[in-house]
Amino acid sequence: MITALVVLLVLIVVGAVVVAAASVRVLREYERGVVFRLGRVTAQRGPGLIFLLPFIDRLVKVSLRTVTLKVPAQEIITRDNVPARVTAVAYYRVIDPTKSVIEIESVVSATSQIAQTTLRSVLGKADLDSLLSEREQINDHLQQIIDDQTEPWGVKVTTVEIKDVELPDRMHHAIARQAEAERERRAKVINAEGEFQAAARLTDAADVISRNPMALKLRYLQTLIEVSGSSSSTIVFPLPVDILEPLIAGAERAALRNGEQREQLEEAVLAARNALEAGNQSEPVSTPDT
Repeated sequence: MITALVVLLVLIVVGAVVVAAASVRVLREYERGVVFRLGRVTAQRGPGLIFLLPFIDRLVKVSLRTVTLKVPAQEIITRDNVPARVTAVAYYRVIDPTKSVIEIESVVSATSQIAQTTLRSVLGKADLDSLLSEREQINDHLQQIIDDQTEPWGVKVTTVEIKDVELPDRMHHAIARQAEAERERRAKVINAEGEFQAAARLTDAADVISRNPMALKLRYLQTLIEVSGSSSSTIVFPLPVDILEPLIAGAERAALRNGEQREQLEEAVLAARNALEAGNQSEPVSTPDT
């Protein structure tokens, strides 16, 4: 009799423990509980200590923390027919635990599939240059589209980032050539702009110097002082043109006088030659006696 009572007491204690374990739950701060009572959803529970009706209520825990979802690599073809392999990452969190349980079977799988299909469709409409240089705009566009599709599930997509864009080797060479050509174009434009500004400054300097002829001589002397600072330099002093003008004028006058004297000499020789020829023609011709 005593043994039967002990066994019964043990069974009662074990049953109480089982019932208590089935009726009490503890939810962390970042967790919420969706309770189904005989298949119907009741009010959201948590966080803290939760009491349930044993064998009647069923609790489904939902985490409210942000989840990092790695989008698998997707093979895409851009609008300008360039093949690429793109990987991305998405960040989302559950904002409505009840919807995330009753509206969708698996939040993680559904969000991953939506992210993959949206990534292919959006990047397929973009050019390669836009894909490489306008990532912020593309990321915002992806986030908006995915968030609109996951909102009925009680899921908020906060960020979508394109991690890497892999291109074929031939495209790497083409992009390198394009970048080199762009750099050369910029260098030529900068060089031409510098030449234009230098020419404009030289024009202004020439206008200033032309107002006073002595300014040019002072500039010659200043240049000579600057060059003479190095002992290994050979100095070629530029002689002003106005100093050479008297010498050039004197040379021209001397050449003119020499030309006139030469003409007079040639006229005298020509006259003498004509006189000699005339004398030879006027002499009588003598004949011998027979």
